[in-house]
Amino acid sequence: MAASSVTQLTPGNHRYASLIPSLPTRPPSVLLLSSSGPLSSSPSSSSLSSSLASPRSLRVEFKTSWKRKPKPKALRVDCSAKEPLKVMISGAPASGKGTQCQMIVEKYGLVHISTGDLLRAEVSQGTEIGKKAKEYMDNGMLVPDDIVTDMVISRLSQRDVKEKGWLLDGFPRSPSQAQSLERIGIRPDIYIVLDVPDEILIDRCVGRRLDPATGKIYHLKYFPPETEEVSARLITRSDDTQEKVKSRLETHKRNAEAALPTYLDLLKRVDGNRPKEIIFEEIDSLLQQVYNAVNNKNLDEIKGKLVTNLKVTASNKDNWRGIPTRLNNIPHSKEIREYFYYDVLQATWKAVEDKRSRLKVEINIPELNPEMDVYRIGTLMELVRTLALSFADDGKRVKVCVQGSMGEGALAGMPLQLAGSRKILEFMDWGDHGAKGTFINIGSIGAREVDEQDDIFILVAPQNAVGNCIIDDLKAMTDAAGNRPVILVNPRLKDLPGSSGIMQTMGRDKRLEYAASFENCYCFRLLYYAGTQYPIMGALRMTYPYRYELFKRVDEPSGKEKYVVIATFPEKPTGDEINDAFQGKPRNKEKTTSGLWGFLSSIL
Repeated sequence: MAASSVTQLTPGNHRYASLIPSLPTRPPSVLLLSSSGPLSSSPSSSSLSSSLASPRSLRVEFKTSWKRKPKPKALRVDCSAKEPLKVMISGAPASGKGTQCQMIVEKYGLVHISTGDLLRAEVSQGTEIGKKAKEYMDNGMLVPDDIVTDMVISRLSQRDVKEKGWLLDGFPRSPSQAQSLERIGIRPDIYIVLDVPDEILIDRCVGRRLDPATGKIYHLKYFPPETEEVSARLITRSDDTQEKVKSRLETHKRNAEAALPTYLDLLKRVDGNRPKEIIFEEIDSLLQQVYNAVNNKNLDEIKGKLVTNLKVTASNKDNWRGIPTRLNNIPHSKEIREYFYYDVLQATWKAVEDKRSRLKVEINIPELNPEMDVYRIGTLMELVRTLALSFADDGKRVKVCVQGSMGEGALAGMPLQLAGSRKILEFMDWGDHGAKGTFINIGSIGAREVDEQDDIFILVAPQNAVGNCIIDDLKAMTDAAGNRPVILVNPRLKDLPGSSGIMQTMGRDKRLEYAASFENCYCFRLLYYAGTQYPIMGALRMTYPYRYELFKRVDEPSGKEKYVVIATFPEKPTGDEINDAFQGKPRNKEKTTSGLWGFLSSIL
């Protein structure tokens, strides 16, 4: 075989990727998501660990930082003598899933398995499964789940799949198919979902044209024909009309959302509305992290795309599936708190990596909701410390800021929620490596707190109070910070009445406009019936850069509970949109305010 170069993930030092002479390659199998080029790491300048009042309350260890190298051409990952990858990928029609599958197979050598290809192969070969499938197809009927599942399982059991790994494309499509795989121990290492807005998908499909002479597919906007002669003979495929495309999208959504709960703990959403090279860059990075983790028995290293590898020591965290349950049980367990710290950290890192500079985190679990009597300031401080130590471990200088006393005379003071928080931050355990005072400093909110050496600012629950508006100081600070990231953790910037005789420098419209300029990088809110805080009916969750996901809490016969995705939204949904989703109403219909869910007034 001719010599070439491959990316070899060496067993002795799994954090490094190096180029070696070519060897027979056995690529891994995984669920598809886009990623960057080969990963490398450099020794971390410091390893930071932390706990609040006591080291036992929470311990966070920061491992070697991952860095990206430019992706060389014609490189393949050599998975010989390693555990092969197992990947599932899901995406709507015209999401670009086929293109990404091709790029994954070229890079990793996985066996690409799609049910459509399998059906055609089984029928043409006249196998027993093919004969059964053909009977249904000839009568214009859908092939039953059990036949399709048997066909997939048969293919997954073959030798080439076991050696090279697999990329399962668009399967499973129903809970029964997913559970059939689960029962016999077939489970992916990662489940990749390509997210593309419906209007973009419709535009991609409706604009497609077929050249009947060559079979080549063109697009009127994105890939026009080369000549007038070709353009003149193009035709529209019968299934590319707007009505049929919308119908196919609805069918895909029903299928995808039904199978999704089985793989929530492995789910990675990738923004598919970008150039194909950028999408694959993200998927490639994810797959390499998965591959390293699978072969080093350390799945904590891939619980999200982080520049620093954060290892949260929680004995049973890897057994969780999606949102933790029993969230109304107060106080929250350490595992539940760590779950949310980690969830926030992943989303925040990704937004900062993407050069987002005005960010906010909104997390309203009971212990972090100041409107509930179980609010715990220590939980908020732990979350802030986790964020600050993570950025500090990457060599960034972090300024953690708490607003000081505002107003004059009888109106002087600060919001009750923040009383004593500055002292707590000063006396917290920031680890054994001198992070506080070097990479992390404590300050207030205002332009004077912005120093030239600061790289990132974390503001603890900035909020207005009656007669005292924090907006002026906050804007002065962000103006001084320039393009450096400013992260608001649980801000409360709704407009409140001013004090007579105290003039605000910004008008109300300007204040509201400024407050809205911060972009959500993380949102989590529990949903209840109106006027109650029990029982939990569901949750709304968003992690940058993905869509808002609406979950319904479901009680199972065993007495356990789970959260099931019932809808997704590109923007924060309105109260009516959430009510409609819970009641099963179709989108884009005339809306009436029902007031069903008590959280709606605080979401809007």
